[in-house]
Formats: sequence, structure tokens, C-alpha cells
Amino acid sequence: MFRNGRSSPRLTASPQDVVQSALEGIVPADHIFGTQLEYDDSTGEICSIKRVSAGYGKIAVLEELETKLQITPDHTIYMGDGSSDLFVMLHVNSREGYTIAVSEAKFLGRIARRTVLSDSALSVLVPIFEDILNWNSAQIREVFESYGLAIQEWDKTRTDWVAFQQYIRPVAEKPIAASRKTA
Repeated sequence: MFRNGRSSPRLTASPQDVVQSALEGIVPADHIFGTQLEYDDSTGEICSIKRVSAGYGKIAVLEELETKLQITPDHTIYMGDGSSDLFVMLHVNSREGYTIAVSEAKFLGRIARRTVLSDSALSVLVPIFEDILNWNSAQIREVFESYGLAIQEWDKTRTDWVAFQQYIRPVAEKPIAASRKTA
């Protein structure tokens, strides 16, 4: 979600303070929503959990953000890379939002509307431009080039993961011959 030129919120199942520390100077702390822990003042140990943002917890945070930012569910774009994103992606899809998997995780690829694998965070703009704005590949290349970025490699694939095992057909029993009565 991009709103008023600000970076999009980050939902994570990880401890919020750990992610805030890792992304300090990159993503504002108030844009990171993760598992919130309470620490004992004397020992520094975790003494309780205030909020868990995995499973339904991520869905609850997402809905709070949609309300706060006044974004309708069909204008929500959600990107995920792991198992904690599974249910929130199903939720976003069911409300006509748009989901992008950014990992090779098969279980996400089956649910996400698109999967993008790249070393560049900008790569997630490709399916947004293509599927939401209905731009063709020339328009997409042009916009990146206008910012000094040439798309070096762009392989569009649909991947079927197939595995076989030897199948041994059971031996059919021979039919029992019916006896004939002759007169």
C-alpha cells in the first residue's frame, strides 16, 4: 500500500522491535507491524505477548490499516513470502484485492495472483503495472527506463511442478467361465 507518497506498511510475524531495528533508516518504525512483546524491566526477558501478527493476527492488522488509511479491500495489494502470509493472502483474494508471492514457496504460488522472483524490490511493480494498470511490456520497460533502469531479464513462465512414481497395475483376476448345460 502506498499512501500520500509514503512507503507501504510492513506486516510481519517476527517481533516488531527486531524488524524495526533491522530496517532502521529504511522503513519508518511506525510503518512496521509485527508481534509485540513486553519485556521485564529488571531482567530484559520477554514476560508477555501484547499482539501476535501471524495467522488471523495479520488479517486483523491489515483490516485496521485499511480502515485507518481509508483503503477499500479491492484496492489492497499484499506481497508475501512465507507461511505466515498464507491466510492473509486468501483473505485479500476473497475481498478482490491483489496478491503477489515473492518466493518460490509452492503453497503461496498456488494462492497468489502472481509470483515474482527477483533480487530487486522494484520487480513487484511489474505485475501491478501489467494486471492492474493494464500496461503492455513496452510501457513497463519505458517507465523503468525513464528512471534509468533497464529490465535486463524478464522471463514470464507458468510453472507446473510434476512428480511421478511407478504405478504397478494390479493383476486382473481371470473371469470364471460359466458352465454350460447341454441337453
